[in-house]
Amino acid sequence: MTQRLHLVFGGELTDPSTNVFRDVDDIHIVGMYPDYDSAYNAWKAEAQKTVDNAHMRYFIAHLHRLRDEATEVSSTEELGG
Repeated sequence: MTQRLHLVFGGELTDPSTNVFRDVDDIHIVGMYPDYDSAYNAWKAEAQKTVDNAHMRYFIAHLHRLRDEATEVSSTEELGG
């Protein structure tokens, strides 16, 4: 079975109409999740905590979409190699 990792993170935006964080050093990393459903549940819980702050946004990053495991990589990209 293929594992499809998802990262949930969020923080305060400079403007609610953009995706630019006010302070990238203050980004809240909620966690890494093995599937979309668990990531969505974590995202929803964090988003609901900050519903009164229009500048706060949480996101789900689909990490499995960042790489194609079937494509060969360079030696500098290999970890522990």
